Amino acid sequence: MNAKEREFFQLVSRAAYLNPFSDERDAVDSRIAEVEGDHPELLPRLIGAIDQRLGELEARGDLSQDAMPYEDWRLVEHAVLFETFHRFVEPLDALIERQLKAGSEPVPVAVAPDILARLRRRGVSRERSARMLSFFWQLRRAYYFIVQGLSGISPSMRRLREALWNDVFTHDGARFERMLWNRLEDFSVILRGETGSGKGQAAAAIGRSGYVPFDERAGAFPTSFTDLIVNLNLSQYPESLIESELFGHKKGAFTGAVDNHVGAFDRCSPNGAIFLDEIGEVSIPVQIKLLRVLQERVFTPVGSHDERRFEGRVIAATHRDLDEARRERRFRNDFYYRLCSDVIEVPPLRVRVAEEPRELEVLVGSLVERIVGETDEDVAGQVLEVIERELPAGYPWPGNVRELEQCVRRVLLTGHFVPDAAGAHGLGGPADRFLERIQAGTLEARELTARYCAMLHARHGTYEEVARITGLDRRTVRKYVQQIADEDADEDEDG
Repeated sequence: MNAKEREFFQLVSRAAYLNPFSDERDAVDSRIAEVEGDHPELLPRLIGAIDQRLGELEARGDLSQDAMPYEDWRLVEHAVLFETFHRFVEPLDALIERQLKAGSEPVPVAVAPDILARLRRRGVSRERSARMLSFFWQLRRAYYFIVQGLSGISPSMRRLREALWNDVFTHDGARFERMLWNRLEDFSVILRGETGSGKGQAAAAIGRSGYVPFDERAGAFPTSFTDLIVNLNLSQYPESLIESELFGHKKGAFTGAVDNHVGAFDRCSPNGAIFLDEIGEVSIPVQIKLLRVLQERVFTPVGSHDERRFEGRVIAATHRDLDEARRERRFRNDFYYRLCSDVIEVPPLRVRVAEEPRELEVLVGSLVERIVGETDEDVAGQVLEVIERELPAGYPWPGNVRELEQCVRRVLLTGHFVPDAAGAHGLGGPADRFLERIQAGTLEARELTARYCAMLHARHGTYEEVARITGLDRRTVRKYVQQIADEDADEDEDG
């Protein structure tokens, strides 16, 4: 391989493992395809350029591990994997959709022989080809569910998609593929965000993207990705039943236990995940038992002495401020630190719309397609007209994407949408009060800073982000935000 070829394949090798939602990946793809910006033919040109270079090596008889030094072969193999994966994106997406319809029953992978044959013809060993097919399946599922479940064009949504991809494949995709592909069960994640912002969709994207080995004899993946995630909303159960729902129970373990019950941890398959929604609601005794599962990977059903092993990941979510709960000793520090291998913020809708006004248009179009079963620009346009006509400018969407979804349904049913009283009350929020005080010209320096912090906190949802923007200490930000909340609450009561 000459110097120019080596430089090309180094670039492709770099692209192969970069996060597809990152700016860096966009830049590298454009260099390989020799196009500028968001070119409509980027992907075909990219794959065409790689295929041409591989074809040249193949024609010379150099497309094999024996024909070049190992380091050069690794670059070329990455290019083979990259080109093959993108060549079969459409049939892999079709396979995802068939599996969604089939549910738990694994569907045949008709495209598998073609993928394996192409890899083997271009020098990839038989054993590695089978594992790469499994890796392709994981990559495509992650991309599909991150894109389909979390639509939006705002910067915060792009950051969210990038963060979710890193949570599945780490920030170093090459290292993940080499040594971590079957070792992520010990990497827990906390999803933080307001109610209705999309934490469930984010959890589903992670949970459905676990590694599933391909069974070449059966011509299928033995486990359906629909069974890879077990969901449990902890706020739905009374304290007396949470342990049973988590760990299961034996017959006769307590009054009403008339049969054995399989808990959520027992239902979670290897390489799967358990989604513990509203983790901030659980009591200290339950936290201690969950901590044992995270530390020792074992649990015991209620009324039993038999230990069971847990081999999946834990995805936790909350709309609570866990930092405050830890300070008040309602949430254990050791439990938090065992959960937070990764912490991902899911942005509220008001932040997304403030960043990018077209966000609402994109979301309404996506929701209309999901509800009516097909893309319909006329219906989406009608919904947007109602929103513009019947909601005031800057409506904060206190119910987030969930509220917007119900708005679409209500417009389809009635042709109108009137927000509930709580939503309407939210119009007098921190931003409005801040502007009122500025226009009145009565703000002192302290209140100016405090109200600015309160406005930013209402927009971004976390003290950390406000601290980053303002350059203030996080504790100072929290003090200011709480002071303004207390002052406004007193004013509302007096009014």
